[in-house]
Amino acid sequence: MRLVTFATKSGSVHIGALRANDSEIVVLDSVAPSMLALIDGGEAALTKARAAVAAAAQVVKRADVRLLSPIPRPKQNVMCLGMNYVAHAIESDLARGREPKLPEFPVFFTKALNSVCGDGDEVPLDPNVTSELDYEVELAYIFGKSAKNVRKEDALSYVFGYTVVNDISARDLQNRHQQFFKGKSLDNSCPIGPCIVTADEIPDPTVLAIKLRLNGDERQNSNTGDLIFDIPTSIEYLTLGSTIEAGQIVCTGTPSGVGMGRNPKEYMKPGDVMEAEIERIGVLTNQVVAAK
Repeated sequence: MRLVTFATKSGSVHIGALRANDSEIVVLDSVAPSMLALIDGGEAALTKARAAVAAAAQVVKRADVRLLSPIPRPKQNVMCLGMNYVAHAIESDLARGREPKLPEFPVFFTKALNSVCGDGDEVPLDPNVTSELDYEVELAYIFGKSAKNVRKEDALSYVFGYTVVNDISARDLQNRHQQFFKGKSLDNSCPIGPCIVTADEIPDPTVLAIKLRLNGDERQNSNTGDLIFDIPTSIEYLTLGSTIEAGQIVCTGTPSGVGMGRNPKEYMKPGDVMEAEIERIGVLTNQVVAAK
């Protein structure tokens, strides 16, 4: 299933599943009141959702609603892996004047809850805050059940589904504060969507094409098979001694081609349109606008 959270014109929020043509959404109000509740419901809730999709008792047109982030308000900060593609790790070090060196262990950081937004939402750019706003297309996975000390060979059984994240980054803030959090947590700097594809639809997450276009110009083009630390490895490290709750969103890193790595560096400006795309999931589109 390709699960979404959407708002009607009256402002009411619902969850649903995209039909094959993507132009219609089967409403899943009878299954759960929210995406987090659906995830917490486990396999029983998923079985009920599949039956509701097959019956299609209530359907709305996608054009008549507004897609939100599939999880509009996560339980905790969005977790992320930094420098997790070989070419991006190299371009990041070179851009900062360092000798290229691949990480020996996963580099984890988080993005604040206020950064989460959805497909079609605007990303504000305030020149008083940053002059180096950058894009980063990433595959993200969502935990389907609480986990601790998970072995790599069991890790994928903990994944509820996959989605697209644009890990928008203020590079000057990132460098100034010498860590990732502040530069990664500006308002609306974590677009997520357009949907969550359940794990049964993507049995192998290492074979997905991943791209980003800026104003129609392809900037990033790679494959999730190029991850330094694959999803099972990241889950093993992430859950070591730490309980990760169901519904937790984890971004797996971005490939090369970011603005910071270009020569000369090229950062975003108001009016720029980002299209983050991952095979079998969809396209997440957001526009940079001048902050009010």
